[in-house]
Amino acid sequence: KVARVRKKKGKKGKKKKGEKKEKKKKGKKKGGKGGKDGGGGDEEEGFKMVPSMFIPGIEEASSNYEDIWKHRDEADNFQQKYDAELIKELKRGEVESEIRVQVDDLMRQELKNLKAAIERDKGKKGKKGKKSGKKKGKKGKKKGKKSGKGKKGKKGKKAKDLTAGKTIESLYEELVKEGILVQYPKVKISDYMGEYSYLGTTLRQANIEPMPSLSDVRRVITEYGILPMGSQTVHETAPHVKSIMIAGPHGTGKRMLVNAICSELGANLIDLTAENICGRYPGKAGLTMLLHLVMKVGKLLQPTVIYIGNAEKTFIKKVPKNDMSDPKRLKKELPKIIKKMAPEDRILFVGTSLTPWDADVKGLCQCYQKIVLIPRPDYASRYLLFKELILRNGGRLAPTLDLSSLAKISDGYTPGHIITAVKHVLTERRVQQLHRKPLTALEFVTPLARIDPIYKEEEEQFKAFYDKTTMGKKRQMLLKGDEE
Repeated sequence: KVARVRKKKGKKGKKKKGEKKEKKKKGKKKGGKGGKDGGGGDEEEGFKMVPSMFIPGIEEASSNYEDIWKHRDEADNFQQKYDAELIKELKRGEVESEIRVQVDDLMRQELKNLKAAIERDKGKKGKKGKKSGKKKGKKGKKKGKKSGKGKKGKKGKKAKDLTAGKTIESLYEELVKEGILVQYPKVKISDYMGEYSYLGTTLRQANIEPMPSLSDVRRVITEYGILPMGSQTVHETAPHVKSIMIAGPHGTGKRMLVNAICSELGANLIDLTAENICGRYPGKAGLTMLLHLVMKVGKLLQPTVIYIGNAEKTFIKKVPKNDMSDPKRLKKELPKIIKKMAPEDRILFVGTSLTPWDADVKGLCQCYQKIVLIPRPDYASRYLLFKELILRNGGRLAPTLDLSSLAKISDGYTPGHIITAVKHVLTERRVQQLHRKPLTALEFVTPLARIDPIYKEEEEQFKAFYDKTTMGKKRQMLLKGDEE
């Protein structure tokens, strides 16, 4: 019996030792994995969304709905009359805060009275305290006067108003007469046509970074230019975008997007293009007055869009000899003005550029927070453009019109080129003949052949410029992190 018990114990001991060894092996494996993970933790993390400032408000509204309205029976309240109890609850808080201020004032007065009574009881000590208090008070007054002078001087510099005696109507009229505040055609953002890029994911899987589609450009302009400017609360709470630069080849709709932003917001459009302000408000004092007028009118009559065409000329490396518009006039002042803008100022600077690589990249990036590149339209966008433009110009889509082939052969042509070709074909006479002679794709080939397309070399120049910008460098870092 004793021998059997010893054998069993020996077997159990072996089992325990085996289990310990297995546990140790597992521990090593886990430790190895943990080490890798630990090493991964030291590396820089990928892109993370900034926490939204709107979440607390949404959570508060949600909890308010859950507490008050979710289980509330409104079957008998067809006329939607007010609820007296709800109003009383809201007003109780206001009344309490008002009464609390009055009670606090009374308590402070009582405290002063008690302190005065204690000082009277002390006698001489109290008198000495008063004398010293008077001396300190005199010194404090002298210091206050000195510091007050300094503060007045500072306030005088900040609050200096060059047009203090003029009304806002007269300032507005002056800018209109000088051609600085201009009228713009009414354009909806939905009129900027473009299709979603369906090949984007496929190209990324093949390690090719696709260019954004016209649909992406429309979305970005809406998110950065229109939605925050449309509401004062959203503009103050959301990330503050002060300036945008739209860069792209000729005919991609840069000015149309500026007009769309103004139309959707009902904003004032101030044109500070170098050619437009040339000869107006000359000299350093004139420039100061011009910028003062622009910012004063812009802040008082919000929202305001300040447009700068050919934005690259402001920071151009070398000014051409034949350019007499003084393009570098706003170079020093523009970044300072944009930097001083506060979230409550619903003013947006929008620049457009045909050749952004001609400018100093550092200066452009300091002035413009967001740089949006408009590419050549892809196949899907060209197909949509031909289809919509033909219908809008009085045309009809017949079986003889091969839109797919037309979209394929028009690679490299911008929306502006396509509009020109469609208008050239669909004249009044041709529209009247449509019931007898339907449209064909060949009719659009001749007008397109007369226009020079945007070649890949020019598109590569835009890509190379964007890679040098702050946003482009951040994007490359993120892409490298995803690949690793």
